[in-house]
Formats: sequence, structure tokens, C-alpha cells
Amino acid sequence: MNKRIIIIASVFGILAVILGAFGAHALKARLTTSELEVWKTAVDYQFYHTFALLFLSTFSRFNSRGIKLASWFFSLGIILFSGSLYLISAKEILNISQISVIGPITPIGGLFFIMGWISLLIATIKNK
Repeated sequence: MNKRIIIIASVFGILAVILGAFGAHALKARLTTSELEVWKTAVDYQFYHTFALLFLSTFSRFNSRGIKLASWFFSLGIILFSGSLYLISAKEILNISQISVIGPITPIGGLFFIMGWISLLIATIKNK
């Protein structure tokens, strides 16, 4: 098992639980229904890709460049995709409503997720 990937996945998993609970309880009265949905989407995708990272950690015996790339892409995707959604949903509370650069970051994070899955696919095809 790849210790680095497991540590990264553990941190993302811890944060997903904390942020999910924070959204469901502390932010419930402060965000609109649509803002809470955006927050929930961020938590969901963070969890999906945390589990994907844990899955990648089981491939350490392959020591594949594709697996390493996939782990980096998933990590960057979580930071950019989920992170931007957290900021977008809470921008009024954080008083950052004038920052328009946050919106375009979300699809870049999505592209990193896609690149991670493609890297996993290629690594799997190349593995003998």
C-alpha cells in the first residue's frame, strides 16, 4: 500500500466528514437551499475521490507513473473542484461575493478529476 496516498486520502476524508457535518448543522440556517446543495455537491465529490485515492493506494506494487499521476490529479481535483464549490456556496458569509474568479476554477477541478480517471485507465491498460 502507498503510505503517501493513504495519508492524503485520510486528510481529505477527515475534512469531508467535518465539512459535511458543518454544512448540515452550522450552515443550515445561514445558507439558502441552493447554496446548501452546492455545499453538499462539494462534499460528495470530495468523498468520491477520497475513496478513489484509497483505491489507488492498493496499486503500490505496480509503482506506475499513471497511478501516481492519478493520485495527483484526484488531489488537485478535490482542492479545486470541491474547494471552489465550498467558497461559492459560502461567499456571502465569507464576504467574498465580488470575487468572480472562483467560478471558473470549478471546471478546472473537474478536468483534473477526468484526467485522474484517464490516468488510471491508461495505467491499467499498460500493466502487464
